[in-house]
Amino acid sequence: MNIEKLQKEVKYRTARSGGSGGQHVNKVETKVELLFDVANSEVLNEKQKALILKGLAKRINKDGILSVVSQEKRTQILNRTQVWKRFAKLIEKALIPPKKRKYKPIVPNPKVRLEKKRRNAEKKAGRKKGLKNLIKE
Repeated sequence: MNIEKLQKEVKYRTARSGGSGGQHVNKVETKVELLFDVANSEVLNEKQKALILKGLAKRINKDGILSVVSQEKRTQILNRTQVWKRFAKLIEKALIPPKKRKYKPIVPNPKVRLEKKRRNAEKKAGRKKGLKNLIKE
């Protein structure tokens, strides 16, 4: 899947960034929010959509729109490039299918278990004898 094809389906929204910066912050819209409608994407197939919806569920709102925000940089252009890089990284990471766990069930050895149980019982029995001896004296 070519990530560059998704650029046509992405929408950007700008706003004024918060925080310190004086008058510049109050008059310039540098905060950039990237919006991507996963369910209505024509570039992604159904399997890819399912992987993205599952992998990025915390970042997708109830309308099915993925939102990525950047407001660290001082200009809108820098924030736009930064938000695109974040978006591309998120999509690439979400499209990697999860690995299935490989494990072998542990086969218990009954002889070892019984031997351990016998030793533990002897240990506890020895404790009881010690208490009786102390009480009788």
